Amino acid sequence: MKASVGDRIVTAAGVVGGAVRDGVVVGCPHGDGSPPYRVRWSDSGEETLIYPGPDSLVQEPDGDSGTQGEAEPRPARSVTWQVQVALVEAAGSTTAEAVLVAGPPEHADVGALRAVGHARKDPGDEEVPVIGDEVAAGRALRRLADSLLGQAESDIAAATGQEGHVHA
Repeated sequence: MKASVGDRIVTAAGVVGGAVRDGVVVGCPHGDGSPPYRVRWSDSGEETLIYPGPDSLVQEPDGDSGTQGEAEPRPARSVTWQVQVALVEAAGSTTAEAVLVAGPPEHADVGALRAVGHARKDPGDEEVPVIGDEVAAGRALRRLADSLLGQAESDIAAATGQEGHVHA
């Protein structure tokens, strides 16, 4: 990652549901543009020294090139989706239901996606419920992911008029 004074940095939250922060690089001690950077955060005005990780994005400042008809760059977008997983275990069998309870607001129908996964222990295995939980939840989440990719393909087809294929 390289940055210069005046570039914008957008950093995703390190926790689920946390805020996305953005700021302006006000200091770059290395001449080659490598980190760390001194950043003034837009939400607090505070300046901190950061070493951006893979959850960060550097954007050059908007320059007025004087050309007409160029699209404005889109601002960074931050959306939080919530998935709920419910587990039921009985007699060595576990069932998990994964539900996308809060998806993108522009697609209310995506918020209704749900998937189920099952796990069953071998009769000879020791009873370790957490393993059944992990397997059933993993299977439910994998099926939910497949449903989301299928929804994306439908959305691509609707937007472009051509069949869409998303590779997992």
